Amino acid sequence: MTKLSVNINKIATLRNSRGGDTPNLLKVAADVQDFGGEGITIHPRPDERHIRYQDAYNLKSIVHTEYNIEGNPIPKFIELVTAIVPTQVTLVPDSIDAITSNAGWDTIKNKSFLSEVISEFKRNGIRTSIFVDPVKSIIEGAKETGADRIELYTEDFASEYAKGNDEIVRSYAECAELALDLGIGVNAGHDLSLENIKFFKDNVPGLLEVSIGHALISESLYLGLENVVNMYLRKLK
Repeated sequence: MTKLSVNINKIATLRNSRGGDTPNLLKVAADVQDFGGEGITIHPRPDERHIRYQDAYNLKSIVHTEYNIEGNPIPKFIELVTAIVPTQVTLVPDSIDAITSNAGWDTIKNKSFLSEVISEFKRNGIRTSIFVDPVKSIIEGAKETGADRIELYTEDFASEYAKGNDEIVRSYAECAELALDLGIGVNAGHDLSLENIKFFKDNVPGLLEVSIGHALISESLYLGLENVVNMYLRKLK
């Protein structure tokens, strides 16, 4: 079964909009796990516009499933992750002013940098994943960095699938097969939703984990958080 890691950034965004502690991020993280969620994902950014760095520390004692921290490995981020020692760190090349992640790493151009950062995390016993586009040469480059996993960037899949283009999944499937052949685990995330998750999971081999936030929280406004978490779990079986 593919694990569901729930990204709770949007909960922090809602909380920050009023300056208080409602909704309570820690309670939501605890509830998501009680509802069956198999991981919690956060993506702190330098401006702390949603997840705050202190949130990352506070969640350490709350997350008893898999704790995944995403982000661009700037020095402050590296310091945060090595201090917390989550289950997994996912390296994302987002610029400081990016609204959301919008591209994967060029693992060939950035091989030396990524290798150094990954070595530091692995010395601290943290599983590493690299956010990548579904391009075979990039997957091969990820192997060279020493990463344990890749996370396939699925925005193009979601966009094309919504237009009726089922064939878009082929490149993701081929890259997943290559990763498996190279001994790298496969995760996926970005714009996955109740509408497209089952098709993606059924057609991408060896999918270990999906990280879903924006769609899941949006769907929960209508259907309820506990219900939506379990709807995803059923689709991922």
